Amino acid sequence: MNKLAFPILAVLADGKFHSGEALAQRFGVTRATVFNAIQAAQTLGITVLSVHGRGYRLPQPVVLLEQEAILAACGDYAPWFHMQVLAQVDSTNRYLMQESVRGVPHATCVVAQVQTAGRGRRGRNWLSKLGGSLTFSLLWRFQCGAAGLSGLSLVVGLALVRALHGMGLVDVRLKWPNDLIVQTHGEWQKLGGILIELQGDMEGPSAAVIGVGLNLDVDTTLRQQIDQAAMGLNQLYGKALDPNQVLGRCLASLAEHLNLFAEHGFSYFQPQWAAYHAFHQQAVDLHLVNGQVLPGRVIDIAEEGSLLVETASGIQRFNAGEISVRSAE
Repeated sequence: MNKLAFPILAVLADGKFHSGEALAQRFGVTRATVFNAIQAAQTLGITVLSVHGRGYRLPQPVVLLEQEAILAACGDYAPWFHMQVLAQVDSTNRYLMQESVRGVPHATCVVAQVQTAGRGRRGRNWLSKLGGSLTFSLLWRFQCGAAGLSGLSLVVGLALVRALHGMGLVDVRLKWPNDLIVQTHGEWQKLGGILIELQGDMEGPSAAVIGVGLNLDVDTTLRQQIDQAAMGLNQLYGKALDPNQVLGRCLASLAEHLNLFAEHGFSYFQPQWAAYHAFHQQAVDLHLVNGQVLPGRVIDIAEEGSLLVETASGIQRFNAGEISVRSAE
């Protein structure tokens, strides 16, 4: 990646025109070097407008991620976190999985201005763009083994939805097992998702790399590339949110919930999670991995985090990875 690309983007983040000559003088380079840096940014899918005689600008102002601003928004939990703000990475989860092998500290958080090959559940791609997405991964170490982490993704979702509710986004709901959604005009739309990858023995100790992707601004171009209805937090809030504030509030909530999870397990959160579940005691269609669609009605969430659904065959228990849940209404 061109080393000058993101310093230039930081200048263009105000959404105003900046001439190639002014940018060249600012960074002590030639106008050709500025042009090459902007070309490099565009290869990452970042739109930079160029108008002869006026210069370059982004289509709209963008608030970039800054370590100090993120930690300030963490409040009392700020000392817990080891922040890494990357300009660009293929996947924050993949990067942090590699770093964890090298022994990075507990509560290391990696966030990217641009993620080029994000991963979602079942191997899907997670699409993101500069200023329109918040993609981060958090390393959390546990004394128990991986076998004791049942329901972890549900607790992460609960922490995130409570953080967003605390910012005024009170319509955000959870969809089992790892999605944040909102209903608008009778349609459920995805706001974010969670991908957790575990390391360590089944008996312990273990570590989880918790990947989170949140949509901030889903424009028409991005919406056409997503295979399901999606919405951004900015559209839901009614104006642009500061991603530093969103991340800091989410991290503080995650620290609180993960500490309680390590002590009590998912059963401690079971009734709380159900209260935020969009499909709790609702009719659903269960899409099985073999392509079969099974109608049913959500009864509850079990103590270990599995989904209890009443079907024609009686009450059945489903685990994450076995099904995809859709509203039947």
